[in-house]
Amino acid sequence: MSVWSRIAEAVSALANGESLAQVFDALRTPPERSVGFTIAVIALGAKMAKADGHVTRDEVTAFREVFTIPQSETENAAKVFNMARRDVAGFEDYAQRIRRMFGDETGPLTDLMEGLFHIAMADGEYHPAEQEYLRRVSQIFGLGDRCFNVLQARFVPDAAPDPYDVLGVAPDQPLEDIRKAWRGLVRETHPDQMIARGVPEEAVKLAQTRLIAINAAWEQILAERAA
Repeated sequence: MSVWSRIAEAVSALANGESLAQVFDALRTPPERSVGFTIAVIALGAKMAKADGHVTRDEVTAFREVFTIPQSETENAAKVFNMARRDVAGFEDYAQRIRRMFGDETGPLTDLMEGLFHIAMADGEYHPAEQEYLRRVSQIFGLGDRCFNVLQARFVPDAAPDPYDVLGVAPDQPLEDIRKAWRGLVRETHPDQMIARGVPEEAVKLAQTRLIAINAAWEQILAERAA
C-alpha cells in the first residue's frame, strides 16, 4: 500500500471527526511514521503558506517537487492541505505533536525542515514571516541554531553556508576527521537511510540538495587546505 493510500485512510478518519492533531498522535511507529511525515510536510507547509498571507501556485507546485504525487492522489493531498489551513490549532501545536512522534530522532525532523524550506523558496522569495515561522518550528523540533542556519544557507541564495558548519566539524579538526564526518553524512543522506528513519519513498528527492551541499562543503575545505 502506497503512502498516499494510507493518507486516504487518514483523511477518512478526519471526515469521521478526528482532528489533524489526533492523526499525528496515532502515527508513531514505522511504517505509519512515513504517513505522518508526509502529512506533517503538507500540514506545516499549509500553515507556513498562511503565515505570509497568501498561497501561491508556486508553493502548491512545490509539494509536487518534494513528493511524487500521482494524479489520482492529488485530491487527498489537497484535502490535508485545506484542513490544515482551516484548522483552529496553531502550527506550534502541530510542531510539538510531530516532535513527540519522532522523539529524540533529529534526522527525520531535519528532513522535514528541508521540505519546508523548499516550499518557502518555491516562489523565489524568503518572506520575513516565513523565516520567523521556520525558526520557531526548528526550535520546537530541538534542532538548534546551527542546524537552522545551515538549512537556511542551503536554500536561501543570499546566505552563504560555512563549509565546516555544513559538515558539523570545527575548522581546527584534522582533515582525516573531517573526511570521516563527510563520509558519514553521505551515508546518512542515502535514500535507504532516509526511508529507514521515516521519510517516504515519495520524498527522497529531499536528499538531492543536501548531498550537493555536503559534497560542495567537502570540496571547499579540501581546496582551502591545499592552498
